[in-house]
Amino acid sequence: MDRTFTFTKMHGLGNCYIYLDGISRPLDISSPAELSIRVSDPYKGIGSDGLILILPSTRADVRMRIFNKDGSEAKNCGNGLRCVAKYAYEHGLVDRKRFTIETLSGNKQAEVHLRGEKVDQVTVDMGEPILERGKIPVRGGDPGSEVVREPLTVDGTEYRFTAVSMGNPHALFFVEDVDKAPIRRLGALLADTYPLFPAGVNVGFVHPLSDHEADYRVWERGSGITQACGTGACASVVASILELRIAKDRPVTVHLAGGDLTIEWQSVSNHVLMTGEAETICEGTFFAHDPNRECSSTV
Repeated sequence: MDRTFTFTKMHGLGNCYIYLDGISRPLDISSPAELSIRVSDPYKGIGSDGLILILPSTRADVRMRIFNKDGSEAKNCGNGLRCVAKYAYEHGLVDRKRFTIETLSGNKQAEVHLRGEKVDQVTVDMGEPILERGKIPVRGGDPGSEVVREPLTVDGTEYRFTAVSMGNPHALFFVEDVDKAPIRRLGALLADTYPLFPAGVNVGFVHPLSDHEADYRVWERGSGITQACGTGACASVVASILELRIAKDRPVTVHLAGGDLTIEWQSVSNHVLMTGEAETICEGTFFAHDPNRECSSTV
């Protein structure tokens, strides 16, 4: 018998996921990874960058699990956090404007900002950036050292990158024009199987425009080029500060393909704050057929 799931499709700056509410109604899903692959397919599924489950938590107000479009599970997702916060508040899963969301990279505090009765913007405390090579992780060198402007030769061309983890790993390359950056070539090569990055890596390209503004584009591991990446935007600001291109303790507007995020790395707490939009695209149902068959959707 086919199972029917109610879904909500949401996006943060164009980074869209299918969201399933497992708090209002228990979810009977044997393989979220398989389901993510099927619902992400724009031809036989719904079409998205992946699947996010909103679940009960014993450690926070709500819990989220994030699956990329290739079925791999991610530890964190900045745009997903903002959308989960919006959904949780607007659907009465929480009764406060400030609450916590459990992720595989720890609990994150979210604060919703309202326009009328709807959530317009969300600020998420993304926690402290991880800068130690062994924890990001990046192979080679002292595991406790930082990876700043490290050389990397690819097909005879030398690049330099700075590595940061915001719960998931990022390699940041600084360029003069993000629209001319080798996103497809380096992203496809480095993101999922390159030996230097044993857990894979999100590949970002950054162009600081001033001390409070930067352009950023990204290839996400497991998903490819996306319109936006919240943890990547945070990592791009941290990397810019590590490379002395931007100063700490001031809001930085990061321009992504899908829109803007405001990022601030605070000295006192050492935490990174991210503020940006979260939008509902549509709601509907889809039918979870036999695992060997495709998933069809109706909206």
